[in-house]
Amino acid sequence: MAESAREELSALAAIFCGPGEWEVLSHSETDGTVFRILTKAEGLMGEDVPLELLFHLPVNYPSCLPAISVHSEHLTRAQSMTVKEKLLKQAENLLSEPMVHELVLWIRHNLRHVLNQPETGSGREKCTFATGTTVDGGLWMTLLHLDHMRAKTKYVQTVEKWASDLQLTGRLMFMGKIILILLQGDRSNIKLLSKSSSSDFPSSNSQLISPVLCGTRQGKLLIIFYILKALQIT
Repeated sequence: MAESAREELSALAAIFCGPGEWEVLSHSETDGTVFRILTKAEGLMGEDVPLELLFHLPVNYPSCLPAISVHSEHLTRAQSMTVKEKLLKQAENLLSEPMVHELVLWIRHNLRHVLNQPETGSGREKCTFATGTTVDGGLWMTLLHLDHMRAKTKYVQTVEKWASDLQLTGRLMFMGKIILILLQGDRSNIKLLSKSSSSDFPSSNSQLISPVLCGTRQGKLLIIFYILKALQIT
C-alpha cells in the first residue's frame, strides 16, 4: 500500500474518533484494507440519516478506485445503490489522491440532493465491478462457515440485503448443526460482505469464523467437494 494511503488511514482514525465511528475490519499487504465509517447526513425531510460506509482500499489505491458499500436502515435498497453510484462517480474526480475523507464530506453535504434525483440504474455498478476485477480477479465463489446463529431472522435479512446491495448471488444452507453461506460475485464485494458480517453481529447473536473455502474460480464441482468436507466439521 502506498505511503499516502497509510497516512490517510492514520488521519481518518484521528478524524472519526467518536464511539463506533471508525473500525478497521481487515488489513493485508496483498488484499489491502477494509474499514467502516459511521456518519450522518441530512435526508429529504431534513432529518439525520445514519450512514454506514464500507471502503475497501486495494493495494494499488489511490491509483485505482476503492470499493464502496452503503448501508442505512433509513434508505431503501435502490437509494443505497444510488448513493454508492454517486460516491464512485465523485471518486473518479479524485483518482490518484487520498479521497475517503472528501467522499464522506461530500455525501454529508449532498445526500438530500442525491436522494431527490431520479435513480440512475446500475450502469455505474458495472464500472465498479470492472475496477474490482483488476484488483481481485473478477468473478469468485466463496464458501463461509457460520459458527452459530441465534438471531436467525435478523441475521438472514441483513445478509440478504447486503448481498443484494453488493450484487452478489448465493445461498444460505442449514445442514443440521452446520450453517454455510455460499456467495458468487465480484471478489472485493464478497470480502466487504464477509468482513462486515463478522463484525456487525456480536458473539451473543452470531459469529462468522474463517471461511471453509477462501475462494475459487474452479466451478461447482470444487464447491460441492468443500461442502461435503464442511459436513465433517464437529
